[in-house]
Amino acid sequence: MDVIRIALLGFTGVLLGLIVRECRPEFSFYISLACGICILLLSSERAQYLIESIQSIRNRLPVDASYLNVLMKMIGIAYIGHFSSGLCKDAGYGAVADQIEIFCRLSMMAMAMPVLLTLLEMIQGFLG
Repeated sequence: MDVIRIALLGFTGVLLGLIVRECRPEFSFYISLACGICILLLSSERAQYLIESIQSIRNRLPVDASYLNVLMKMIGIAYIGHFSSGLCKDAGYGAVADQIEIFCRLSMMAMAMPVLLTLLEMIQGFLG
């Protein structure tokens, strides 16, 4: 049911932005920003569940905490990057949005590299 509520909020924000754009185009960006922030705040409940689930995995399995911290940071980078990129696209700055997305992808790849190297060492240990 939350998905329908969020979808309706987004649809209402878009319609309001389109209506306002005709008479005051500078305010349509602010409507988009406010709608996005509202949806982000409403989704914080889901994020809390995700964090609790990862904590549960950490407690049940002998997994190094640094791996799960990397996972959480990567999820955060993905959400923040996508949100800010969408805002830039709404404002008409598609090139800036693309650069944000590229930077976020590179950041996630750099963050995952130590985990990948550890995995490759483990595989090499099994094979050697």
